Amino acid sequence: MTTVFRHEDRVRDYELDMQGIVNNGVYFNYLEHARHEFLLSHGIDFAELARQQINLVVVRSELDYKASLTSGDHYAVEVSLEPAGRVRLGFRQRVIRLADEAVCVEALVVGAALNERGRPARLPALVALLD
Repeated sequence: MTTVFRHEDRVRDYELDMQGIVNNGVYFNYLEHARHEFLLSHGIDFAELARQQINLVVVRSELDYKASLTSGDHYAVEVSLEPAGRVRLGFRQRVIRLADEAVCVEALVVGAALNERGRPARLPALVALLD
């Protein structure tokens, strides 16, 4: 597993549901944004890959909800990379409320790189992150 990358942010009011907590679906956005920041921090530009007709796609997501975030909470999303098969990579992620270090979400998001024909594309830069 790679070293843990950490991206910090703050809950916005429009992300809340009627109960006044972050809607469960919003956590997918938090996780995705942190994965993109993780890749950028290693010189891998998600948008540039798409322009080159290499698409990084999510093939599976597992989320365990542990605690809630509310309006204005500061949080961090941790990201680490692990192998998840021959052509897939697993992003192990956690959303942590910074005020008390409570783990709000634990996730495993499995992805793959696909070429313009929808076939697996090998990205040496991603594979190198596993070393």
